[in-house]
Amino acid sequence: MQAPVSKPLLQVQGLVKHFPLKKDVLGRGGGVVRAVDDVNFQVLPSETLGVVGESGCGKSTTARLLMQLIDPTAGEVIFDGAKVGSRDLPLKEYRRQVQMVFQDSYASLNPRLTIEDSIAFGPQVHGVSTAESVARARALLNKVGLEPSRFGGRYPHELSGGQRQRVNIARALALQPRIVILDEAVSALDKSVEAQVLNLLLDLKDEFGLTYVFISHDLHVVRFISDRVMVMYLGEVAEVGAAETLFNAPRHPYTKALLSSMPSMDPDRRTLVAPLAGDPPNPINPPSGCRFHPRCPKAEAVCGERVPSRKALALPGVTEGVACLIHEPGSGHTLASGTAAQEAA
Repeated sequence: MQAPVSKPLLQVQGLVKHFPLKKDVLGRGGGVVRAVDDVNFQVLPSETLGVVGESGCGKSTTARLLMQLIDPTAGEVIFDGAKVGSRDLPLKEYRRQVQMVFQDSYASLNPRLTIEDSIAFGPQVHGVSTAESVARARALLNKVGLEPSRFGGRYPHELSGGQRQRVNIARALALQPRIVILDEAVSALDKSVEAQVLNLLLDLKDEFGLTYVFISHDLHVVRFISDRVMVMYLGEVAEVGAAETLFNAPRHPYTKALLSSMPSMDPDRRTLVAPLAGDPPNPINPPSGCRFHPRCPKAEAVCGERVPSRKALALPGVTEGVACLIHEPGSGHTLASGTAAQEAA
């Protein structure tokens, strides 16, 4: 395990979000959708944390919980040592320091505001003068490669998808945040524009000292941009680790199966047999024990009875870990003892 880091910039502890379901006229149904269930992780200053997983695993819900766009069922978000929403860190001050770029570049812009006004609006809400807000908007348009005299007076429908996403990035930076959450920010772009936006994000990160939480389905993009990667499955964290370590030597069986979906140009390394069968279980009624065990090729009886420990991921400064009984000494899994001996050596 890595040496502990003294102070994460963002720390998530026991985050839970359950969406209640309505009953029908006969009183049937009800229950809750367990979108996010006991999620713990940290984001270190000036790093990029990639978040990956299948559709429905809770990535976007986690992002909205981080931004406090929806209220958590349980758990807390701690930013720079202060609890979000407390007297020490009111929500308005927190949102000034943490901004988000959404997947849909058109829907996230007001169609009635010009590009310049959209970028300047946030600073004005937070007390910045109109003149300074407009100057900041024009400077940021230059930073993202859009000439203010050409694009500042246009409306969102007059721009391409890549240009609108550059506007959204500029708008997120207008409040001079410390963390930017990017939820599928490049997934709707074609590959040439995607590469331009990714390079732009890297340049802006270095210039402004930003920290990113980067959510994506594209594993190649996540590997390219991330320092660490968090893998989610059915509302829980399966594995967290340094990007190159996780991609080269994944420890969780789900991570291994997920990475096998990456296309390879090498004909000798093509995937010929699907590593997993079936769809993810229902989040309304998830399996007992480890939620991955119905699809796991290494599952044993104990996997359906015992929930893998996630205590280590909840500790401050812990930057890697895996929630799997194989990697938990004394768990009862037949492979656990051998793994424990290897880690001890």
